[in-house]
Amino acid sequence: MNVLSVSTDSVFTHKIWQEEELSKMVDGGFPYPMLSDGTGAIGQMYGVYDEAAGVNIRGRFLIDPDGVIQAMEVMTPPVGRKVGELLRQVKAFQHVRATGEATPAGWEPGKPTLKPGPTLVGKVWEVWSVDHAF
Repeated sequence: MNVLSVSTDSVFTHKIWQEEELSKMVDGGFPYPMLSDGTGAIGQMYGVYDEAAGVNIRGRFLIDPDGVIQAMEVMTPPVGRKVGELLRQVKAFQHVRATGEATPAGWEPGKPTLKPGPTLVGKVWEVWSVDHAF
């Protein structure tokens, strides 16, 4: 799994952010590359560039090894994201890719999966319940 952080901030701003903030929140600082998208070209490609403000709005994209976006989330700055949910989704996509099984809402490693096919139709309730989603 590769993680990249991209913003319209300059390389210098990323350096200061890393030294003055992130290194105090995370032992050793943010462990992933922080890329500068000064022109907003990357943000435009992903539909998150706010031209009027000249910034990329917050978005995260899960891209599979084939380069296909499997999930995306775009948030306005006042609402934070939950890293645990991102990691759960990464594990779910990895499981689906490896097994061909489906991971229902709230799936966690070790919980029941669904095996798509005609024998599942009308019988999801036998292997999954709403309680699993929470």
